[in-house]
Amino acid sequence: MEEHTAPGTHGLVLNWAARYDLLAWLLTHGRERELRAAIIRLADLETGNDILDIGCGTGTLAIAATRCVGATGAVTGIDASGAMIARANRKAKKAGAPAVFQVAVAENLPFPDRRFDVVFTTLMLHHLPRKTRQQCAREIKRVLKTGGRVVAVDFGRAKRRGLLAHFHRHGHVEVDDMVKLFVASGLRTTRTGPLGMNDLNFVVAEAPCRETPEDADGE
Repeated sequence: MEEHTAPGTHGLVLNWAARYDLLAWLLTHGRERELRAAIIRLADLETGNDILDIGCGTGTLAIAATRCVGATGAVTGIDASGAMIARANRKAKKAGAPAVFQVAVAENLPFPDRRFDVVFTTLMLHHLPRKTRQQCAREIKRVLKTGGRVVAVDFGRAKRRGLLAHFHRHGHVEVDDMVKLFVASGLRTTRTGPLGMNDLNFVVAEAPCRETPEDADGE
């Protein structure tokens, strides 16, 4: 399994795009489509929404999201791995999906303030060191529109055994830690819980409609 840290990020970068979809299938016991549907339901996507998928991997979730936002919406996926982005572009072209993919890092998003209605981060936060994770959360807050929301999904404390534990032994982020992360960035948590699949948990947080000085400072 090839793992590299790309220039411009302190996070772990996965470059094994050719095996990524197979690993996702193994980790979900063949329920990857069900997982995507559950994540998209949490986001309450609407026609015309502008979506960002951070750490998009090979683009499967972003491609699925294009079906929810229609011709007036837009879906952008970013990943620090050029190999992942290349595969995501090939998959989008094959599916006829208008998702746009580009190489970028989670802690320095190349987008203007208040650009997106929804931001996804799926199985990505545990790849980031604490300070980088905090910077990522601040960047998510910055690019979210007022009232926009982030849907974060990640592994809780490992309960896996055997081969899958070996493949995904390098981290987890507890729900409480995700909540604290987003609250510190100035977002407001609205929903949390288990996804009902392996040890995956979710947090949904939104950008407040009225920003107080405390929200702006991330306190």
